[in-house]
Amino acid sequence: MIIQCKSCNKKFTVPDSAITAKGRLVQCSSCGNQWTQYPITSKKEIIPPVIRKSTKSTSSKRKKTKDIDVYSNEYLQKKHGIKIIDPSSINKKTIQKKNKSKFSKRASSGLGFYSYLVLISVTLIFLFGTFNLTKDILIYNYPFLESYIIYFYETLNNISLIFSDMISNY
Repeated sequence: MIIQCKSCNKKFTVPDSAITAKGRLVQCSSCGNQWTQYPITSKKEIIPPVIRKSTKSTSSKRKKTKDIDVYSNEYLQKKHGIKIIDPSSINKKTIQKKNKSKFSKRASSGLGFYSYLVLISVTLIFLFGTFNLTKDILIYNYPFLESYIIYFYETLNNISLIFSDMISNY
């Protein structure tokens, strides 16, 4: 026998022997609705079930949805913010204006990854060059920095040798 919940319209298959002539209290496993189910004798004579209030909260019950056209203009505008425009109503000048405004927004939004990489490398080269020009003045004024400056430039020289060897070998 197939029974159906009146609240959420979910259907369940129940053995015929499980429902007696007196009826049986059944509960929907989906929404928690309880009712007394009587045996179905024929398709024309269906005894309506007695519906009891559920012990579960009403927030767990599913809302019945209306048949909504998900491709309608109103639905797409409300749900996703998409405006559908008839292509025959657009002229070329408005398209060019929109493209220019999009380009100006992208250009003002910031630099790309490689632009930042070039900017950082140029800044580092500038700082190291300035530091190299002033290292004699720094050593003269701060004699205790001499060993640190020598080690720093020795490390930079080693790194440049590693890169030049990598490039020459490959």
